Amino acid sequence: MIEVASTAPDFTLPQTEGPEVTLSALRGTPVVLFFYPKDNTPGCTKESIAFSEHMQAFADAGAQVYGISKDSLKKHANFTAKHDLTVPLLSDENGTVCEDYGVWKEKQMYGKTYFGIERTTVLIAADGTVARIWPRVKVPGHAEEVLDAVKTL
Repeated sequence: MIEVASTAPDFTLPQTEGPEVTLSALRGTPVVLFFYPKDNTPGCTKESIAFSEHMQAFADAGAQVYGISKDSLKKHANFTAKHDLTVPLLSDENGTVCEDYGVWKEKQMYGKTYFGIERTTVLIAADGTVARIWPRVKVPGHAEEVLDAVKTL
């Protein structure tokens, strides 16, 4: 797992619309990465909609926001269209970024053990260091909490 004050692991991932996103190219501006398990599931939908609703406020605060899951770009595009999302979604199909950020974890549901993404948000300061980590995110009010944290950077 990454730690606060460490340098955020660099990556390049494809996004739903536009060119690939390279984290190191975004230096000079705060970046919010919210890792979520799967497109079109109830919690992930609510979280993506909440961040979409606050995109202008994040932009006004000088921050960029990206959602990351292991879903394909096609699934992301369908998810974006279905829910009118404005937050850019990045596809980490091979899971490398999820592993680098420590969000690919063993989970349990209904007595079965499996690996999946633990809903986590990472706030990266303009200098590329990890400013804050929210593990095991509960969706209600989360986007607002992250926005408040961005405003304190």
